[in-house]
Amino acid sequence: MKEAVLYSKIENGVRCDLCARRCVIREGESGFCRVRELRNGVLYSNVYGLVDGMAADPVEKKPLFHFAPGSQTFSISTSSCNFRCQFCLNYHSSQKEIPTGEKLAPDEIIRLAKRYDCQGMTYTYTEPTIFMELAHDTAKIASREGMYNTFVTNGYMTLEAVDYIAPYLDAASINFKGSGNKDFYKNLMDAPKVQPIFDSMIRMKEKEIFIEITNLIIPEVGDFEEDTKSLARWIVDNLGPRTPLHITAFSPTYQMTHLPRTSATSLERHITIAKESGLEFVYSGNIAGHDFENTYCPECGDKSVERYSVYLKSNNLSEEGGCAKCGANLGIAGVQWMKLGRGSSRFF
Repeated sequence: MKEAVLYSKIENGVRCDLCARRCVIREGESGFCRVRELRNGVLYSNVYGLVDGMAADPVEKKPLFHFAPGSQTFSISTSSCNFRCQFCLNYHSSQKEIPTGEKLAPDEIIRLAKRYDCQGMTYTYTEPTIFMELAHDTAKIASREGMYNTFVTNGYMTLEAVDYIAPYLDAASINFKGSGNKDFYKNLMDAPKVQPIFDSMIRMKEKEIFIEITNLIIPEVGDFEEDTKSLARWIVDNLGPRTPLHITAFSPTYQMTHLPRTSATSLERHITIAKESGLEFVYSGNIAGHDFENTYCPECGDKSVERYSVYLKSNNLSEEGGCAKCGANLGIAGVQWMKLGRGSSRFF
């Protein structure tokens, strides 16, 4: 147990100011996320140092294609989440009523990351916002040790939360579902609003946190062309046309096993919409071997990075992260951690 950050005392309880729900929590109760509990007038995180999932991953798995390509990142998570997605791949952890995990302090986590030769840390699998205290303290050590820090997040956090983690957060993969359709979020994810996600991305940009975005397309219930167009245009207008967008396929899981898998044709349709809306780097996800997994230079057409699924096959970028053929800027961040590895990859 560790005292939580970002909460305000109010009459007969506290208001949590970490995620955009801003739960009002009474004595002996917990917030919607189940892991922030009020005891004797103090709000505690009961997942601090309780790691429910960890693995050494290629950064491309996050997915981050334009940040430190070819690097290895140490991923950690805790139990529970501030969403109730009916299609969650990690439901066995995100929907736990009682948190479980291995007890690890931040410095122990960093030692493990180094043991696995990782260049950075990723806070992922469930929602890092709800284990912000652990993520913050671990990220602070990682930054001091010359490692990068990334979030894989639903983005449903307050501006105060962005400000709190910003000094140590290098990149974020913001995960949209159903193109951000409000009814989809309310009915299938138990998320009352979508606007806070856009607000947090604007604040991240202001704090110079590198952003990539994913958009999960679910057949029949989350396959909205107009919403994909709207999302893509918002990205172009607010984050820039070279912000990477990953259009990802759904696989039947959890409470939505009755729906079919997203087809390659459907993904290609949404990718075309996003490109026509002005985005230059639009990728496919969860369909291994698809050509849209690769990075092509928008200036000369050279294949700058070749991938298979989330694994790097070849990295033909320049040492500065640009196109090696024509020198164009491809918007690659984190080049100090990039692994060139031309012609092969340790991950493939």
